[in-house]
Amino acid sequence: MAAKTKSDLITITQTEYQKLLALIEKIDVETAMQKHDEDTSIKDVIAHRAHWIELFFGWYWDGQKGKDVYFPAQGYKWNDLKRYNAALRAKQSGLVWEDAVAELDAAKSKLLAFFDDRSEEELYGAPMKGAKNNWPPGRWAEAAGPSHFRSAAKYIRAVLRDRK
Repeated sequence: MAAKTKSDLITITQTEYQKLLALIEKIDVETAMQKHDEDTSIKDVIAHRAHWIELFFGWYWDGQKGKDVYFPAQGYKWNDLKRYNAALRAKQSGLVWEDAVAELDAAKSKLLAFFDDRSEEELYGAPMKGAKNNWPPGRWAEAAGPSHFRSAAKYIRAVLRDRK
């Protein structure tokens, strides 16, 4: 169930990140870099999650400035996610495990600072500008942050289970 308050959003972000971090801390470089289905590694998944938090900030600030907001990104539609994610993996291919983890941690910290700097009304009082739906900024942030942390943890658990 999606958070409906700033306090709940902060709590779910911290909780889901800590669960993901507990898994990440157990992963060695070789395991993190090994490719699996769709030519994706654990490192790719972690770097992807950091990137999507940055996408959220782009969406939010473009909407605030009255600019066109492109979901998920300019030149892509939601049904182009496989193509977008493949291009992102190629762009991030030179990223090492430690840097992917550091980028995720920095993105999580930036997200929490964003929440701290926003009122309840700013996060949940109205739809996010430019989003063309009824989701408030807090819901978009949850989708880009803690929901992605949860899915990354699920992916990592599946990979680790398959390795046994």
